[in-house]
Amino acid sequence: MLMHNPPHPGEILRELCLEPLGLTVTAAAEALGVSRKTLSAVLNGKAGISPEMAIRLSIAFNTSAQSWLNQQSQYELWHAEQNRKKLRVKRLVAA
Repeated sequence: MLMHNPPHPGEILRELCLEPLGLTVTAAAEALGVSRKTLSAVLNGKAGISPEMAIRLSIAFNTSAQSWLNQQSQYELWHAEQNRKKLRVKRLVAA
């Protein structure tokens, strides 16, 4: 079952991981081994959590990579579902 309008994983990352530790974007990016621009894009919902980023986050915050990918998947699927009625797809059935 899909969550109603799930938050972008970047929002979760900011609120539950960076803010409690008092980390700046620059410090967190350095610790994750990514550029500040890359992390900022994720935090601001301009980029998603890639499998590699999920692994980096899992190592840094002692979480599972799968949990980050699940959050990204739920976010993307919910937004895609909002356009379901606009899709022109024919139902396929066996002859």
